[in-house]
Order: sequence, then C-alpha cells, then structure tokens
Amino acid sequence: MVHLQILTVYPEIFTSFLSQGLIQKAIEQEKLLVDLINFRNFGIGKHMKVDAPPYGGGAGMVLRPEPIVNALERCQEKANSGRVHKILISPQGEPYNQRKAQELSKLDRPIVLVCGRFEGFDERIREFVDEELSLGDYIMMGGEIAAMAIIESVGRLIPGVIGNIQSIESESFNYDLLEYSQYTRPVSFRGKRIPEVLTSGNHKEIENWRHQNALEKTRKKRPDLFDQYILSKAGV
Repeated sequence: MVHLQILTVYPEIFTSFLSQGLIQKAIEQEKLLVDLINFRNFGIGKHMKVDAPPYGGGAGMVLRPEPIVNALERCQEKANSGRVHKILISPQGEPYNQRKAQELSKLDRPIVLVCGRFEGFDERIREFVDEELSLGDYIMMGGEIAAMAIIESVGRLIPGVIGNIQSIESESFNYDLLEYSQYTRPVSFRGKRIPEVLTSGNHKEIENWRHQNALEKTRKKRPDLFDQYILSKAGV
C-alpha cells in the first residue's frame, strides 16, 4: 500500500477527486491510503492562525512555521516506523517527472505532501522537509492541484490499480521519449488515413515504426528530451 498524507488548509478540495475512477478503486481496495490533514488544526491562538505578514514588508501573508512543522511532527509520531518522507510543494522545487513518480510509488514509508497557500512559506519550513517538488514554472494559488497530480501519477503505478500493465510500461517518459502516435477506428477520417503499417499484422515492423515515430515526435516537440536520449544512448 502507498500511504499519502496531505497537509492543506482546504481538505474539502480533494473530496470529489478521491471519490472518482481508479483513485477511488485503489482506495477501496486498500492499495492506496490518502489522509487529509488540515494544518489549521495546529494553528496559533483561539483563531487558529496559520499565516502572518512578512517581515520587511510586502504584499500578502506568509505561512507561519509552527502549524506546518507541528503537523509534520505529528505525522512522524503516528508512523509505525517513525519514518515519513516529507515533501514541500513549491515553485522552487525539483521539477516533478515520471521517474520521481516511480520512485515515490516504491517508498516503504508514508509520504507527506505539504500544500502551500497565500504568498508562500516561511523559509525555515524548508529545513523540516526531505525535498521540494515543483509541477512547473508557474504560480498557482496553492499546492492542492499539484498534490492531486502527484497522487494520481503515483497511484496509477501501484500494482493492480491499472489492469493492463503493458500500457504503463510503454507510455510516455518511461523510455525518455514521448509516446508514439496512436490510432483507432475508423481507418479513414475526413481524408486522413492511419499509417498502413499498423494494419499489416507485422509486429516487428509495427514496433520499428512506433520507435521511429516516438523519436520524431520527441525531436520536434521536446528537443530537450531528445538531446538527453541521444546522449544516454551514446553513453555520455
């Protein structure tokens, strides 16, 4: 089982997401456990404050360290082994990718995702996490959407969640290339036909076509990935 704990001030955002499709199925089958933890419960004073104005002035409010760090420590206390993997979702983090999803899906301890809000985190919070992850070079209002992306990308890698394991093994990024073009019925649509090789029944030729197609798509759409792939094949 993969155990994910989400620290957020808006746990209700996740309600519909966790009760649909394969994620719901994984939870019902006890392959995936997702705990929603409102770190406002660890807030300061009778109003349970979690934010404060930034020192030195500036717009907006900044998340205080105490509520988040206290919530992280509570997660650690509740873990059977006393070990949790703590992740801060932040634009400053390492770019999230398929390799990281695979790595997280194989961890043998709970994973805690900290979702930010407002203008950001007190810098000292970073000292209490194991790593920072970013979904991309853009700013959102909070980390909840990014947390959902991580939940889904990790959850679908759990054995038994997706029925056809071959679809996982052959999809984009598993081999450092974009996925090859896929076609289904009809053979011809508004004058555009599918490549003839796909109906040939020659599996070797089909595999060769798919590999070349993936190479060409990656070269055109993601030259950065293409260059990495070429270097890796050259043993650089």
